Amino acid sequence: MGCHTMKTTIVIADDLFKRTQRLARKRKTTFRALTEAGLRLVVAGEDMDRPKKLPPLVTFGSGGPTEDFKDWKWEEIRDEIYKGRGA
Repeated sequence: MGCHTMKTTIVIADDLFKRTQRLARKRKTTFRALTEAGLRLVVAGEDMDRPKKLPPLVTFGSGGPTEDFKDWKWEEIRDEIYKGRGA
């Protein structure tokens, strides 16, 4: 089984092209090698990006919010949580 290659043309943003060329020179490799490595990472990561099963929901305690917050809307609770934190 041999290794087959295909020649193609892609359009790439100028800044990304220049950054990739600089990185290739720094690593003493080629633009093509970096591009192939990047594509291989993306393709290999396709299956890893999607979890097979969702993790269990993490909850603390029971019975909902305390008496202090039971009638508050979520936006009010969120604002209280972040009060004084610059958000």
